[in-house]
Amino acid sequence: MKIQEIICIDDDAITLMLSRKVLQKTNEELHVVTFQNGEVALNYLQTIQQENKQLDHRLVLLDLNMPVMGGWEFLNYFLENGLHVEFPNTQMIILSSTIDPQDVLRAKQYPMVARFLSKPISRPIMQSLLEELEAAASPRVLKP
Repeated sequence: MKIQEIICIDDDAITLMLSRKVLQKTNEELHVVTFQNGEVALNYLQTIQQENKQLDHRLVLLDLNMPVMGGWEFLNYFLENGLHVEFPNTQMIILSSTIDPQDVLRAKQYPMVARFLSKPISRPIMQSLLEELEAAASPRVLKP
């Protein structure tokens, strides 16, 4: 299944701008939306839910440390309010400036988190990641 939309959530405007450029150079067809905190991103997802578009394939690039609603609060809300069920085709990648082993372990508790990567994300890494996630989500056709 092809990822149709990528949601970038980070409080740093420069990181958002760079992420958008990397994503658009990786695949021009991707719809990229950016938000500076988790609360605004959740509002966006709830609007999508109301429009019955939650079955689209999405990838969320999520920073952990943000004002208003950080990454952990976003993940908790997403899980505790059943949004992982409402959005079964949405996967998340945590992007962090520092890779704390405790954070990596904590991220594994969330079924929708596919990876924990360090910032900034490069085009080759993003290309490889998209290919891997899309291949994993595609139905397998077995040859006789």
